[in-house]
Amino acid sequence: MIPPSRLRPRDALRVAAAGLTARPLRVVLSALGIAVGIAAMVAVVGISASSREEIDQQLRALGTNLLTVEPGQTLMSGEPAKLPQESVDMVARIGPVTSVSAVGAIDGAFVYRNDRIDEGRTNGLTALAARPDLLDAVSAEVASGRWLDDALTGYPTVVLGATAADRLGISATDATVSAWLGEQWFVVVGILEPAPLAPELDAAALIGWPIAQDLLGYDGAPTRLYERSPESAVDDVRAVLPGTVNPENPEEVTVSRPSDALAAQTATDETLITLLLALGGVALLVGGIGVANTMVIAVLERRSEIGRRRALGATRAHIRIQFLGESVLLAGLGGIGGVVLGGAVTGVFAASRDWPLALPAWALVSAAGATILVGALAGAYPATRAARMSPTAALATM
Repeated sequence: MIPPSRLRPRDALRVAAAGLTARPLRVVLSALGIAVGIAAMVAVVGISASSREEIDQQLRALGTNLLTVEPGQTLMSGEPAKLPQESVDMVARIGPVTSVSAVGAIDGAFVYRNDRIDEGRTNGLTALAARPDLLDAVSAEVASGRWLDDALTGYPTVVLGATAADRLGISATDATVSAWLGEQWFVVVGILEPAPLAPELDAAALIGWPIAQDLLGYDGAPTRLYERSPESAVDDVRAVLPGTVNPENPEEVTVSRPSDALAAQTATDETLITLLLALGGVALLVGGIGVANTMVIAVLERRSEIGRRRALGATRAHIRIQFLGESVLLAGLGGIGGVVLGGAVTGVFAASRDWPLALPAWALVSAAGATILVGALAGAYPATRAARMSPTAALATM
């Protein structure tokens, strides 16, 4: 008795590969559709993960234990409330607090490059009274010049935020660079780096607390406090801050955590990411249709080959496995190319933004699974059609 014909996995792979190499140009074009879809999906996930990793690194460097305190609204009239002048000292008495500082908005004090500029062109810049310990509290740094120490706070000197300096056209500091602030000349002694945890400082001109009271009529009431405490004590401190800052009306005090807002940036692009993934899925679908089309044409062109193989003992299952293997292998080649292309795009984009490269393993596993699925679905019908051909009908076309 003649033993039944067998098709080992290694032989099936070799037969499938031989079928693809016979039509290299068509294979490349069909695999390209799969590659584009996979590359789009890998790149979207990789760029999103790299952006999230950059945010996480910033948070680890800046700290997540910063709380800000601002006045809310009065319950009776709904007007803006005020923080007591002694609120900074009161917060400093809280046991776990390690540092506290504050700024105060100076009403009616606008900042200009010189005294010739129209008063209406404020460029959205604000003037803030600042304490010498502000930079330590908000993890900000000086880009040029110096900060307002105790020796400068009583003199008409100003430190500009990064955005304020750019809008005023000031890039360097020395004794000859001045700004017109509150109808007074102030010498620009420093420019700050952007402050991620205190972005309101970027568009501000910061002057000393005493000079703001002496020259500009500042009432000394802080408009924003910055407080730091150990990470383990943040929630406890947050709970007692309103009553400490304003014991008479704690409901008029608003406490927030800037790092929460910074971390939330990673969620604001969810809609865009979903859209891009959907576009990648459409490209993958189009690529799968291309693979199916290629395999259907291959079945029609290779009817004589199918007839010979059936005549030599190949079963329907063998024919089905052969063409299904070709389809999966074709989609797999596109998937590998897509992963490489998507990874390269992610790497280039991350390097251009000076981000760390983050490519989640689940994205690569998902890409591999998607290509196998697309290949199997695209090849199912052509493989079944090839298996159903009778040897006599197939050989009759020779």
